[in-house]
Amino acid sequence: MGVMERLRNSTAIILWILIGSFGIIWVLADVNFFDAVNQGPSALGSVNGEAITYQEYSSRLEYYSSAYTQQTGAAFTDEIRAVYEGQVWDELVNSKLLNQKMDELGITVTDEELLNMVYGDNPDPLIRQFFQREDGTVDRVAVQQVLTNEQYSQEAQAIEVQLRQKRRQEKLTEFVTAGLQVSSIEVEEAYVRENSFAEISFIRFPYNEVKDEEIVVSDADLEAYYEQNKDRYKQEESYRMNYVTFSKLPTATDTVEILKEVGELRDSFAESDNDSLFLVRRGSIIPYNGSFVAEGDLKEEYKQVLDLNEGEVSEPFLDSGRASIIKLIEKSGNEVRFAVMSYMIEALPVTIDAAAEDAEDFQYFATEERSFEEEANQRSLNLKSGFATKGNAFISGMGSSQQVLNFLENGSEGDVSDVIELGTDFVVLEITEVQNEGYRPFSEVQSQIENSVKQQKRQDAMLAKVEGLYTGGTSLEDLGTATEKEVIVADNVRLNAMVISGAGREPEMVGAIFAMETGQVSAPFKGATGVYVFRVDNKTQADVATLDQITRDRTTQQLEQQKSQRFLTVWLERLKEDADIEDNRDRLLVGG
Repeated sequence: MGVMERLRNSTAIILWILIGSFGIIWVLADVNFFDAVNQGPSALGSVNGEAITYQEYSSRLEYYSSAYTQQTGAAFTDEIRAVYEGQVWDELVNSKLLNQKMDELGITVTDEELLNMVYGDNPDPLIRQFFQREDGTVDRVAVQQVLTNEQYSQEAQAIEVQLRQKRRQEKLTEFVTAGLQVSSIEVEEAYVRENSFAEISFIRFPYNEVKDEEIVVSDADLEAYYEQNKDRYKQEESYRMNYVTFSKLPTATDTVEILKEVGELRDSFAESDNDSLFLVRRGSIIPYNGSFVAEGDLKEEYKQVLDLNEGEVSEPFLDSGRASIIKLIEKSGNEVRFAVMSYMIEALPVTIDAAAEDAEDFQYFATEERSFEEEANQRSLNLKSGFATKGNAFISGMGSSQQVLNFLENGSEGDVSDVIELGTDFVVLEITEVQNEGYRPFSEVQSQIENSVKQQKRQDAMLAKVEGLYTGGTSLEDLGTATEKEVIVADNVRLNAMVISGAGREPEMVGAIFAMETGQVSAPFKGATGVYVFRVDNKTQADVATLDQITRDRTTQQLEQQKSQRFLTVWLERLKEDADIEDNRDRLLVGG
């Protein structure tokens, strides 16, 4: 495909290319690509007094919607839209903050810098994306034509904006992280962690071998643990709810109808001379294969093909949630070649419409006529309960739903939601309790505390038990024989590892291993999942003298990127905390 054709086909991508190491999209409202840019829509919010317009928001959301459809072939569901709505808002807030900061610092991009990004020895990746030849070189003639030809003025303008914004952002990153440095010691320590190995033998005494009857937990123990670990029970604003569901799953009637539909294709399938084309045109979810399959390798549902004559098609049958018919194409010895025409068993539109109507009726009467619970009882619906925390889209008992979380965060006790469409259900819910941010009361977390205290006492009991069995005078093998425990061998334990084969996630044990000498046996060690006694059988400590310049440079670059990313994330969050951010979405967006 030629460069010009690629540009024409990718205009939308050029106009909306995503830029920024922070994972945000820079606002392109400065470029007059949007019909409604000068209409002055009501502000959805503001960042330090700078408006976030409805046009910006809707244009960005429309981009995501179009990209999603191109990638999946499907339109946004209500749930996916809710997720992207939150993402778009965050991106707009972040980009406003960053642009304001760049203006404050006077960060600009000169024409000379821009020209170097296009025509320099190392063109920007954006230029390479659209103008690179098959041999990896940049087609500079095509670049010149696009950037100077009026026919491509819009594309050229978009490219210029993208490049200027990208370089400007790079300068901001360089400014913010200018003081961050990676020392030689850090590089050498990373090299040693990556290239130091040990071989160990160990015996593991799991904590769960301590029985409950061996543990005594008093009320004083629980209360003391709560006071000492109170921060563990700090919570964000949280919500409790009741809800009812109306299924969108296929009914028995739907199954019969889809079986009938695929069955009506039997004759035309049997008469087809091109089975591959037939399956494509009829929208079969199982594509044509055409290979021979041994009779013994046929799945159970397909064995009926052995009873067919060549060219004959079976009666419709159910196959892993699909309605199918199977056609025998050819027999050859103990092998057969066949084709399967198949539709998914899905709820028909009439079924989904009926479920939606039932949900709408319930929502109306639960709001206008009776209480939520009374209406559920009146209709013999299963009244379910759920719990959610602000900022976390996981709803206990329901799964993840940004739509539900949006309603909870903007609602009050007693509010009843509109009908919310989820993957397999329509849902209506009522907020029964809103709990403010703070520490969860002792009574509410007592069972959790009891489990934690029991585990703590179980660990102490096992450590004391192993300390009584092993005093350091016996070998690891003798300890294994005496306790009827297996001596486990773990090879290639890396210094920067978190997991030890046969032990699980034990980062502190890894540190202890490399602090010991070869041949040394440890004292009983209290790990995350058990008590260990281990021996270092062999240890290879990396020598920084073997650190060559290429590895040093690569490690330095990796550490710089990690350090910069961590710092930039924190810096952006603090920028946001100090900003005056106004959010009017709940008042201006329908269902916001």
